[in-house]
Amino acid sequence: MLSLFVMLAAAVFAEEPVNKTLLTGKAVKGYDVVAYFTQGKPVEGSSDHEVEWNGATWRFASAEHKNLFAKEPRKYAPQYGGFCAFGVSRGYTVGIEPDAWKIVDGKLYLNYNRDVQVEWMKDIPGYIAKANANWPKIVAEKK
Repeated sequence: MLSLFVMLAAAVFAEEPVNKTLLTGKAVKGYDVVAYFTQGKPVEGSSDHEVEWNGATWRFASAEHKNLFAKEPRKYAPQYGGFCAFGVSRGYTVGIEPDAWKIVDGKLYLNYNRDVQVEWMKDIPGYIAKANANWPKIVAEKK
C-alpha cells in the first residue's frame, strides 16, 4: 500500500511544468543546478552527464553532480519548475537567465535576468510567499 502511495505521489509531482528549451528539452538552459549549491555559481552542464527527470533533460558538469541530483532531485531543482520566481509571484511564467539566481533557505530561485532579480531582491520573502500561492494555480492551468 505504501509503495502505491509513493508511486501516486511521484506521478503527481512529475506533472509539474518545467521550464525547458523547446528543441532540446534541457532544463535551466543546460546549466548544472547542483553547481549553484556546491560551487556557488552557474556552471554549464555537459551532454556526458545527463538525467531525465520530470519531463526534462538536466545536465551536469560532473558525474558527481549528476549522481547527487539523481538521488535527490527536489533538493537541487529550482523552485517553480525553473521559471522566473518574480514572474510566478505575479501570476505568470517566463524564462530565466542562469546567472540571475539566489539560494534562499536551501532552495534555488531563478529570475528572468539580473534587472528583474534586483526588483525581486527588494522583498524576497514577500515575492516567495506570493509565488508559493500562485504556483498551484499555474500548475493547474498548464495541465
